[in-house]
Amino acid sequence: MAPRAYWKGFLRLSLVSCPIALYPATSDRDKVHFHQINRKTGNRIQYKKVDSATGREVDKDDVVKGYESRKGHYVTVEAEELEAVALESQRVIEIDTFVPRNEIDELYFANPYYIVPDGDAGAQAFAVIRKAIEQANMVAVGRVVFTSREHIICLKPRGARGILGETLRYPYEVRDEGVFFDDIPSEKVTKDMLDLATHIVKTKTGHFHPKKFEDRYEDALKDLLRKKQRGGKIEPPSREPAKVINLMDALRRSARHDTPQPRSHRASHRRAAARTPRHATRRRKAG
Repeated sequence: MAPRAYWKGFLRLSLVSCPIALYPATSDRDKVHFHQINRKTGNRIQYKKVDSATGREVDKDDVVKGYESRKGHYVTVEAEELEAVALESQRVIEIDTFVPRNEIDELYFANPYYIVPDGDAGAQAFAVIRKAIEQANMVAVGRVVFTSREHIICLKPRGARGILGETLRYPYEVRDEGVFFDDIPSEKVTKDMLDLATHIVKTKTGHFHPKKFEDRYEDALKDLLRKKQRGGKIEPPSREPAKVINLMDALRRSARHDTPQPRSHRASHRRAAARTPRHATRRRKAG
């Protein structure tokens, strides 16, 4: 069964437009989700909307949105009043400009969406707009309204025929890095330290293959749930305090640990171990 579209509207480049559907490109549906349970009864806990002053439950029809103008004072807004904020981007993604992808700071990227033509009628116009974006070798930037907000969205070709849309954060949503980085002390890095660290980096250099990354916590969580279902007892792990070690010593040991041994060296080591009599090994361990 095909997923339900998250948003439907039109994509427009100047006078060329086409109907489109937008789908979230990521999902956490397969992750383990927990409910809150009453320990005594085993039943799920339900939350009710209650008046903060009277403590009485509020009927759904009496719930409205409110903006706190000052402490304890709210400006209420009805759903039909929000409709007065009529932006064209509620139904249309208008491409405003084209910019180089590398000019957009990675901090501004928020959520990815797949964009496809909605029906066969606009497929050709969709293909034309997609091809124009591809030929520009840039990303197209426009605006779209969903979740009661207007979002900046950048578009780029994805796959053979699709478009990827990525919403962008506004500047006021991005925190100033100086608040966090300015107080980091300036430390001297010696050449020996940098050489060892660079060597470690080289031994770990590879290519990005997403399928190699496993969600180990999710797997462990599922194992725990299976064990609980079988009636097994879960013992919390013992945690030892982290040991403070010398940085240079740690770099040297890391470099030795991460350096692959030559095949001939490993083979000779195995042959030497095989030639060592067992009683001699036992004597060494005993000594």
